[in-house]
Amino acid sequence: MSKGLPKRSEDYSLWYNELVKRADLAENSPVRGCMVIKPYGYSIWEKMQAELDRMFKETGHTNAYFPLFIPKSYLSKEASHIEGFAKECAVVTHYRLKNSEDGKSVIVDPEAKLEEELIVRPTSETVIWSTYKNWIQSYRDLPLLVNQWANVVRWEMRTRLFLRTTEFLWQEGHTAHATKAEAIEETVKMMNVYAEFAESFMALPVVKGVKSANERFAGAEDTYCIEALMQDGKALQAGTSHFLGQNFAKAFDVKFATKEGGLEYVWGTSWGASTRLMGALIMAHSDDNGLVLPPKLAPNQVVIVPIYKDEEELDKISAKAKEIIGKLRRKGISVHFDNRDTHKPGWKFAEYELKGVPLRIAMGPRDLENNTIELARRDTLTKETVNLGEIVLEDYISNLLDDIQETIYKKAFNFREQMTTEVNSWSEFEELLESKGGFLSAHWDGTSETEEKIKELTKATIRCIPIDRKEEKGKCILTGNPSQGRVYFARAY
Repeated sequence: MSKGLPKRSEDYSLWYNELVKRADLAENSPVRGCMVIKPYGYSIWEKMQAELDRMFKETGHTNAYFPLFIPKSYLSKEASHIEGFAKECAVVTHYRLKNSEDGKSVIVDPEAKLEEELIVRPTSETVIWSTYKNWIQSYRDLPLLVNQWANVVRWEMRTRLFLRTTEFLWQEGHTAHATKAEAIEETVKMMNVYAEFAESFMALPVVKGVKSANERFAGAEDTYCIEALMQDGKALQAGTSHFLGQNFAKAFDVKFATKEGGLEYVWGTSWGASTRLMGALIMAHSDDNGLVLPPKLAPNQVVIVPIYKDEEELDKISAKAKEIIGKLRRKGISVHFDNRDTHKPGWKFAEYELKGVPLRIAMGPRDLENNTIELARRDTLTKETVNLGEIVLEDYISNLLDDIQETIYKKAFNFREQMTTEVNSWSEFEELLESKGGFLSAHWDGTSETEEKIKELTKATIRCIPIDRKEEKGKCILTGNPSQGRVYFARAY
């Protein structure tokens, strides 16, 4: 293995970038701002995708696919939506290339100009709602609960692998309902699905809340979100769910015949989570030795490394390993036996530590004699020797993986608790933002002007108005004006 990672305490940003590359998760592509997700990174994303997809289907949603290209005129139909995305849009103007006159290069064929320019999808509300106009005629067609797994393009100037890239992978749900109450219920339900996924699978504690008007999705009436805290004290938005009201239905004339015989606009929602979750997973749990993966999302939950001197010893260990692998796989545990003869055991130990494999089993000739194995936990970096005659190995390891999952969550939860502070004055707010970071729970007067001024002065934004906040009267930390309750401020990714 190469030399150690940079330390988080010395350069968190460099640590993150190096870890993404060295753990074989992703790398920069030839196109500036885009990334290649490598097989190991993609296998983690596939596990995320599989769990989320299952959760969506369990709540009644089905998958569909919509075009990558959107007619430019569609975006202009919802004014706040285009205003929110205009600066990030990639535009297709021509459909053909040709050789230059000297034959040394390829140029755009000026005669192949599109009659209407196309936008490379930054999000799909417009093209989906134009389709829903054909799908929805009656109350019998509602609710319409559709999800799409896709890629989107938002032109970014400052990029970082997984956290902010020009092209990224995501899912976007788009639903249509007969009533406002049903649409709001759907919006809240999907925020809760994201929160359940983050906490139960990513081992990531989150704050559920509503965005302020300044931070709301372009074209939405309300945006619900889950916010997580990274180890450097910055917040990261991990999923959003938007109540669209009737904005897109009106923009695309999507009406339905009611039971009573009337004609009304439908009510809409949209919600999404992206490969940014990979960044959250890395930054919330990993350490100076490499990735720390929650077992529920690890491509390999267990790795077995044989320790041997010759082929005869390897054959004996392999036979025992095969027996163990069978038991673990029947229990639903993913396991990899690393019998490569190109690397020594010590090198492999370091590799699997870097890649965050939750549990490592080492077996040598002495272990075979004693009917033992050595188990090493990635989360605590502790080792133990267990006697296979005294335990049911598959049950023991299953319980150990559950404990690792819970331990990783508790560590992140305790960190968030320590990094969440109530502040009551502007001087305290500024001082803690610089010295400690994290979530600052503070009073705000509810105006966009105050929120914008705080952002301008400190680069901190309102991450959310917590769903479970207590109504308490107070004074805004900046203006001193009356406030109805505390909100969470933080600097964020």
